Amino acid sequence: MLRKRKENKSGKQQTDTLHHFDYQFIDELKSVPIFVTLEENKDYLKHLFADCSDFVIREFTIEGGISAIIVFVDGMVNTQFANEAMKSLMILEGHEQLIDAIVEATLPISQTQKTDNYSDMLISILSGDAGLIVEGNNQALLMGIRGMEKRSINEPETESVIRGPREGFVENIRTNTSMIRRKLKTPHLKMKPMTIGRESNTSIVITYMDDIADPEIVKEVLRRLEKIDIDAVLESGYIEEFIQDSAYSPFPQLQYTERPDTVAAALLQGKVGIIVDGTPFVLIVPFVFTDILQSNEDYYERFQISSLIRILRYMFMVLSLLTPGLYVAITTFHQDLIPTSLLLSIAAAREAIPFPAVVEALIMEITFEGLREAGIRLPKTIGSAVSILGALVVGQAAVQAGIVSAPMVIVVSLTGIASFTIPRFNGAIAIRMLRFPIIIAASIFGMYGILITVLIIIGHMANLRSFGIPYLSPLGPLSVGDLMDTAVRPPLWLNKHRSYFMPVQDSIRLGDELPAEIKEQGGQKGETIHHEKEDDTL
Repeated sequence: MLRKRKENKSGKQQTDTLHHFDYQFIDELKSVPIFVTLEENKDYLKHLFADCSDFVIREFTIEGGISAIIVFVDGMVNTQFANEAMKSLMILEGHEQLIDAIVEATLPISQTQKTDNYSDMLISILSGDAGLIVEGNNQALLMGIRGMEKRSINEPETESVIRGPREGFVENIRTNTSMIRRKLKTPHLKMKPMTIGRESNTSIVITYMDDIADPEIVKEVLRRLEKIDIDAVLESGYIEEFIQDSAYSPFPQLQYTERPDTVAAALLQGKVGIIVDGTPFVLIVPFVFTDILQSNEDYYERFQISSLIRILRYMFMVLSLLTPGLYVAITTFHQDLIPTSLLLSIAAAREAIPFPAVVEALIMEITFEGLREAGIRLPKTIGSAVSILGALVVGQAAVQAGIVSAPMVIVVSLTGIASFTIPRFNGAIAIRMLRFPIIIAASIFGMYGILITVLIIIGHMANLRSFGIPYLSPLGPLSVGDLMDTAVRPPLWLNKHRSYFMPVQDSIRLGDELPAEIKEQGGQKGETIHHEKEDDTL
């Protein structure tokens, strides 16, 4: 039932019946049919969108005196196309009023859809389409004439590359799907639409390769998404928190990206993408720990430099996680591990410091995190300058004031730089968070505290799953065939198979002829090219 709330004389709310239907939830509007009488439709829409200044109901007359209305949200449709549609109907020959005849013979709109209920009609209109209702029809015509303002395609700021595509996703879901479609021009690329959010009715698209992706993973993604019942989904982060396997783990179990090439590469590995309208960040599942240290640019540069950079990332990830804790443990409990000359230098630097090493580390780490956050939140023109200047000034002033020692400033600076080498921002956040319990454990138990904490972290990751895939794959459980593309990046012509730890329908991604020729010759020698002998005469 459509009910409208109003207050009675005693001030209490009571329910009034309006046209015998209930519009509290848009799902219930599926039982509300399009009325045959145009006046009933017009009154119903006016009641439904009372006090909505952006909702437009434009009345006009089809040639021959047939009444019609076109309804849309101002600012979300292309008004030129709307005017063309009305103009074509106003000069309609033959005095047609049936929706089928209008679609087939008259309307100059390529994207049209018919509906007989208000649920589909309103979701479409609130998404940017226009609705046409003609007197005497119990169906409405939905016209795809969206014309919303949207941000132009730019280079993504969170995933910049030296070599690679410069385009990034935007907030418009159709633009994003088209960018993926341009990368993968095949009918095997599937895009299933969904709507989530009782009030926002946010459009979502689940994309995958139906000849590669495991159908069970696709079903699981759809099952988890269908269970979400929330008033609004404003960003893909809402989706991430609802569908991740372990809600309390600091490690990310879903990848997000602004880059279409990253999504295309993930789909070719058998993964599933989740595109959310209103955000440029697309989710990718499943996601394992080794993905944190891999960048799409690894496959655009030559494999030698990409492998060296990957090894460097692993080294700096360990430094980012353990360096402050190791400094605290060694200076507090294990001074005998430090060479005598270095020990004397550290002791001289810490002589006037009133705090123990753990307090020093916590002060500097918290200050560094605060400066990093301030640099992000400030306007771009001054953010980087303030963060760099703040780090220099605060660090130097803290050393001169005797609050922290110079070696601690060096350790924290090295730690901060090391964390910037991690390509995935959500993975770097997890490492930054885990740094603090390691520092505290090191201050209490020394090296044993660091060892125990690291073992607990590894045990936690070993128990994690991302849509059924072990989080430490291919390291645990061990997948020997995938180790070649973990710490190093093999040549593309040797990477014949997709990941073994990922269940896929087709594991072969490369033919045999060219790799065999490259291995036999050591490359493409050009030995079949015959050059004409040059004439020495002038």
